[in-house]
Amino acid sequence: MPGCFKKTLFGLASLVSFASFILIVVAMGIPKWMTGKILCKTGADLVNATDPELVKFIGEIYYGLFRGGKIRQCGLGGRRSKFTIFPHMVKKLNTGLHVMIVMFLCVAIFFSLVSFGFCILNAVQVPYRAIKGPAGVCLWNFLAGGFIVLAVTSFMAAVKLHHLTERIANFRENVFQFVILEERFEDCFWLCVASATAHAVNLLLIPISGINFPKIKTKTEEANVTAEDIMY
Repeated sequence: MPGCFKKTLFGLASLVSFASFILIVVAMGIPKWMTGKILCKTGADLVNATDPELVKFIGEIYYGLFRGGKIRQCGLGGRRSKFTIFPHMVKKLNTGLHVMIVMFLCVAIFFSLVSFGFCILNAVQVPYRAIKGPAGVCLWNFLAGGFIVLAVTSFMAAVKLHHLTERIANFRENVFQFVILEERFEDCFWLCVASATAHAVNLLLIPISGINFPKIKTKTEEANVTAEDIMY
């Protein structure tokens, strides 16, 4: 059976792994990875709008991995609309990159659960095989954190290099053209960053569990047995 110190560390590591799993699931489900402001360039050019008048042509957009929405401002008031990435819009985006982001996060979810299970196993007993022990737990955390980093990096590449926000804003816009004025990474994106950080914390906790602290030995008084003690 593992000692109390190891039980505490592996119990904490299991909570961190489970928290990472929850963070990824929440991040994938909520469409708040990116928000921004979009300018209806076509409408602004038609009326030669100046700076004070441009406010009437500036809308908003938000999206995640699967869905999103936008407010179109083309001089006639705001018009709200919602959209889904799959299955239609993904054809207009960088399909391979977007699918890879989703796959990376799905794999990270799997390894987060594996890490959670192995942390519980190490907290309860000392496994015989090395892959089930601390080395295996470090491996699963490294893989989970690595795939999250790949997903986050790929999403940033899609936004900055492949102009993801602009492509989404102009999807099925045959008359108006939208220009991106501002982009902001939102809560769900940072939840994935926090999830990767959680696995990094586990990579620090697990090696600490292998430290063997010296045991404090107490001196026992030697009993002096005399003949009188034996008589009694």
